[in-house]
Amino acid sequence: MNAAFRPYVLTDKDACLTLFDSNVPRYFDSSERAAFADFLDQPVGEYFVIEQGSEICGCGGFRTEEGGQARFTWGMVDNARHGSGLGRMLAEYRLQEIQASGRFQEAELFTTPQIAPFFEKFGFEMTGVEKDGFAPGMDKIQMILFLTSGGAEKS
Repeated sequence: MNAAFRPYVLTDKDACLTLFDSNVPRYFDSSERAAFADFLDQPVGEYFVIEQGSEICGCGGFRTEEGGQARFTWGMVDNARHGSGLGRMLAEYRLQEIQASGRFQEAELFTTPQIAPFFEKFGFEMTGVEKDGFAPGMDKIQMILFLTSGGAEKS
C-alpha cells in the first residue's frame, strides 16, 4: 500500500473534518465534532496525516500527559478505507514515533468497546471503562501499553 505520513498543517483541517464525518455515527458521536475542530486549530503534541497520492485518508497523533505518558489523540481513517491496513499503519507509526522520542514508558489511549480489540493486537490492555464517556450509548475505554527500550512490550 502506497501511503505516506507527514505532519499536520492547518490547511489539512477540512480534509480531517471530512474523515471525522465519514466515521459518524459508528465510531464517533456528532457531538464530538466541535472538540475535534478546536483541536485541529491548535493541535497539542505531534499530529500527522496519511496521504495516498494527494488525498488525506487518515490522521492521528499523540501528546504528553501530566503523568509523563504518551496519549494517542484523535486517530481515524476514512470510513471507506477501513480494512485496508491504514489503521494498523497509523497505530504503528504513532508507536514508532513515541518510541523514537525516548521520552515515554507507556502509551495510553481512549476508545470505544468496539475498537478496543483492534488496539489489543498491539499489546494495549484495558484499564478502565466510563459508561457513556464519549456520548450517550458510547462508552469510553481506557487502554495502556507499557513500553520497553526495544519496542512495545506485549504481556
